[in-house]
Formats: sequence, C-alpha cells, structure tokens
Amino acid sequence: QVFLAESGGGSVQAGGSLRLSCATSGYTYSSYCMGWIRQGAGKEREGVAAIFSDGTALYDDSVKGRFTISQDKAKNTLYLQMNALKPEDTAMYHCAAVSYTTSQTMGCRMVAGVAPMGVFNGHSGQGTQVTVSS
Repeated sequence: QVFLAESGGGSVQAGGSLRLSCATSGYTYSSYCMGWIRQGAGKEREGVAAIFSDGTALYDDSVKGRFTISQDKAKNTLYLQMNALKPEDTAMYHCAAVSYTTSQTMGCRMVAGVAPMGVFNGHSGQGTQVTVSS
C-alpha cells in the first residue's frame, strides 16, 4: 500500500521560500513518478511538478524557475523547494505517486502540470497548506 505524508507547509510573505517534504513508502521507484498537486480554495486541482525514476523533472509553467522537485531515495522522501513565492501559490499541496510505463506517462504529465488535469488514478496524501501573503 502506497503511503504518502506531507509536511513543511506554512505562512510566508510574497518573495519568501518554503520546502515541502513527503515521506513515502509502499511502491517501487522504477514504476512510479512522484510529484506535487495543489488546490487553492475554490479552484480546480492543478499539477505543479513531477519527477521520474531516472531523475527527469517536469514543471508547470507557472512555477518554472521558482520551484525545484527532488527526491532522496535512501530516505524515501520527496521534496519541493519553493522560492520567490507569490500569493497565487496559496493552496493545499498534495504529494502524489503515479505508476507509469515508457509508453504511458499521462498521469505523470498531469501531476507535472504539462497535461490537463483529468481523472487522476494515482495516490495522494492529505496535503500541507501553503499560504502566501502580499
């Protein structure tokens, strides 16, 4: 069973930084991509960033150059370093795990925000709140 537990959220002023962490277990790295999905109050869920088992990272255009996704496989932990935060980044951030093959990466691209967020068939955690004030 896939287990995902996020931490690291909080309240910051615009321009500030936060690092989110996600403790993970119950899956095989080579078969899953990991990432972050967010949902603001009254907004649609949207993909933010995803990282494949080979280390390839994809990002939504709105966070490129500001956010960095990484993973420490030895610690079974996924990270999202968020810099230059903006009020529009305010949302609940959920860690996500999606199985994929070389011929089927749609779920991962949805998590990364580079494909429309349709039906999500992966796993996600309870989330951690990020609030950015102007």
